[in-house]
Amino acid sequence: SPIIVPSQDIVLGLYYVSLMKENEPGEGMIFGSMAEIEQALESGVVTLHSKIRARYHTVDKDNNPIRIIVDATPGRMLLADLLPRHPEVPFDTINQEMTKKAISKAIDVVYRHCGQKTTVIFCDKIMALGFSRACRAGISFGKDDMVIPETKAGIVDATREQVKTYEQQYAEGLITQGEKYNKVVDTWAKCTDTVAEQMMARISARTVNEETGRENPINSIYMMAHSGARGSAAQMKQLAGMRGLMAKPSGEIIETPIISNFKEGLTVMEYFNSTHGARKGLADTALKTANSGYLTRRLVDVAQDSIVTEFDCGTEKGITINSVVDSGEVVSSLAARALGRVPSVDVLNPETGDVVIPAGHEIDEYDLEKIEKAGVEEILIRSALTCETRRGICAKCYGRDLARGTPVNIGEAVGVVAAQSIGEPGTQLTMRTFHIGGAAQVSHQSFVESGHAGTVKIRNANLVKDSKGRLVVMGRNTAVVIMGKGDKELAVHKMSYGSHMLVDSGDTVKRGQQLAEWDPFTRPILTEVNGTVEYEDLVEGVAMNEVVDETTGIAQRHVMDWRSSPRGADLRPALAIRGEDGEIAQLERGGESRYLMSVDAILSVENGVKVQAGDVLARIPTESAKTKDITGGLPRVAELFEARRPKDCAVIAEIDGYIRFGRDYKNKRRISIVPEDETMDPVEYLIPKGKHLHVQEGDYIEKGEYLIEGHPAPHDILAIKGVEELAFYLVKEIQEVYRLQGVTINDKHIEVIVRQMLQKVEITDAGDSAFLNGEQVDRLDFDDENDKVEAAGGRIAQGNPVLLGITKASLQTRSFISAASFQETTRVLTEAAINGKIDKLEGLKENVIVGRLIPAGTGGMLTDMRHIAGKRDQLILEERAKQQAKIDAAQPEVALFADEGAGEAPVAEAETEVEAEVESVEGGEGTGETTPE
Repeated sequence: SPIIVPSQDIVLGLYYVSLMKENEPGEGMIFGSMAEIEQALESGVVTLHSKIRARYHTVDKDNNPIRIIVDATPGRMLLADLLPRHPEVPFDTINQEMTKKAISKAIDVVYRHCGQKTTVIFCDKIMALGFSRACRAGISFGKDDMVIPETKAGIVDATREQVKTYEQQYAEGLITQGEKYNKVVDTWAKCTDTVAEQMMARISARTVNEETGRENPINSIYMMAHSGARGSAAQMKQLAGMRGLMAKPSGEIIETPIISNFKEGLTVMEYFNSTHGARKGLADTALKTANSGYLTRRLVDVAQDSIVTEFDCGTEKGITINSVVDSGEVVSSLAARALGRVPSVDVLNPETGDVVIPAGHEIDEYDLEKIEKAGVEEILIRSALTCETRRGICAKCYGRDLARGTPVNIGEAVGVVAAQSIGEPGTQLTMRTFHIGGAAQVSHQSFVESGHAGTVKIRNANLVKDSKGRLVVMGRNTAVVIMGKGDKELAVHKMSYGSHMLVDSGDTVKRGQQLAEWDPFTRPILTEVNGTVEYEDLVEGVAMNEVVDETTGIAQRHVMDWRSSPRGADLRPALAIRGEDGEIAQLERGGESRYLMSVDAILSVENGVKVQAGDVLARIPTESAKTKDITGGLPRVAELFEARRPKDCAVIAEIDGYIRFGRDYKNKRRISIVPEDETMDPVEYLIPKGKHLHVQEGDYIEKGEYLIEGHPAPHDILAIKGVEELAFYLVKEIQEVYRLQGVTINDKHIEVIVRQMLQKVEITDAGDSAFLNGEQVDRLDFDDENDKVEAAGGRIAQGNPVLLGITKASLQTRSFISAASFQETTRVLTEAAINGKIDKLEGLKENVIVGRLIPAGTGGMLTDMRHIAGKRDQLILEERAKQQAKIDAAQPEVALFADEGAGEAPVAEAETEVEAEVESVEGGEGTGETTPE
């Protein structure tokens, strides 16, 4: 999308001009020319917003002038007068309310079809119109424009009642302090949102003046926010709704919200809380700018030598993309992600099998419609990650140059562009917190909705009815599939363990209907059989303690960390379910119904109580509601790019098989996965005893599933699931952080950086090469060595890709000059000296340091030309020498006076060969290259 977009006054002026109102003077009049419309406007017969019909001069498909009648307003006709006449720039481009987004789109359309000069002139004209009209519109900012909804008091009172019931439940000991805190915060957040919605509904409502029958002027503050000129719904909420929840400097949310808004004025207590939160925002900004700058520097350093060096590497590999769906909502569509990328295989229509887009064709705006019409679900596209160019990246794998909207040129420094595109929003995001004044943004999902209308089919159904008659999900692999016409899968929603299903197999659902709900703040442990509860090894004071709440005097049983006490070393605290016969009940899938408890679990049942399948035995509290701020975001992005192992990382199953528990080892639990194939060895895992396991004895688990919750370590994903899954995970996680802040970054930038993180290979079998097992070598050296060994007929080396964090990757690049100028100079230079390294000056940085032209842009062309000229000279000299040798051999004594022309024809041949080679090197057809001859 274009960088040049008008802001503030211009947006407000253009938005005001393009508004359309009912019952304005002159409604229904028909005009023949712009002059007539302007005359009518000046004499007050019509207003800018009257609905009129007018003649509009445009061009048809073959650029012949035509006239059409359009339904518009005088204001929109003024705008249309500035629009360049082109068959692809229709009147509808401006026949709408021109918000900032619509203006940006209009500029984009004009740029794509009419070229740069026309666009610049168009932008200048709309700027002038915007300013003059904003001035004449007389839009002001008044106290009475902030309308407080009448329903506010009622909503707040209802919420207070709700909070009272939670206090009551807490007082009776039904919920813990943490659960009460979560619920209260959640309720107030909902209340704030409701008040904000009511306020927006009031402000945005168009009312009619009873006497004149005309619409009243639109609320000016609403116009400012809605047009995108200044302000946001969140700020309007604080002016006229309620300020809402505030955060403490530690990031926790204060339970009591600010109920007043700035128009009513805050009480002393509220004012203190308010400034408390706002000050944190300002202090954070100062600290985070530095952090963000350092991230950019590391990214630039790791990616600086990624340059587009050839047109097409000819690979058929690629990565699969599909639309990103977050809790039933499409966050970014397949079309948006595929734009400007090149498919590596033909994209087929899933129903007919026809080719929608051929392989190797860059997907443009026209193709997006085809993709959506054909209902394509996923596309295999070429990517920087799978590009086989030796140095740099090829233009086909990179796709469109996002700065110009054309295919990328050879010599473009895409690495630096990628690094800056990812780093720059970091500084933006760092500024973003205090804009809303520390008002807490709570984000928790407690249900899943269907994104499509269709029929429900439950896959791997493992459901039971609990004692309250609700359907509870007992399986870990249960998924709800929404089926459309012709048994086509529209969406798959994985159900988390312990969710309550609101639909059953065979039900028809509407779009937006809830499918299941769960408690976002606790994870339940459920019983699978009916029977009587028995505590095992839950020794009072060692493995379990009764925590008496000071405010309520009610005791709750918590599982303690039993490993720390000498008596607790051999304990395995669990809840067992005994059947009617008094024996421990057997599960259908084998094993006994014994549920191991993890530290901090809260027991929900007493010893000896009867339970029914699906009832909750214990709850494990999750993190209390912390505000999701980019502070959590920047370190998270850095953690992903540095490929650090997260603190409590998930354990991923390496193979398919059945779960078996082995003997405990010190304070760890031993779990093995036994594969169905008996020739394979089982895989063992040691897991700390306090961790809550996702699986029970006898469960079947698939490769890549999690045994315990948490963020997975990127290295594990690479080792178990491969490069494509790793790329998918990193892109998804990084995009999620930015998306929370409303920042869009193209996936290809992240892929370029991940490519640089995967430059090393760990040798698993050295074969006949010069490598050692376990050695980490550069991918290029690995390929070169293997080519040599293969040519000699030996056994080639085998290796696995290794993931390095960006700092480590920068320090281990092929160029020691680049690494030394980044960090740890002394160490890098000593190592380079000891190993006798050679720097071939291939990247940008090392060339800048030694003062040569950089190998990108025109510098790249000159380097290539010098290279080609050198080759040509070498060939000509060799050919001359050969000819001379022949002549000398034939006529030893007459050699001095021999005719010079004798050696010319073969030399000419050599020159043609070289020229053919020059052609192939400059083979950047269609990349906008002009090669100096």
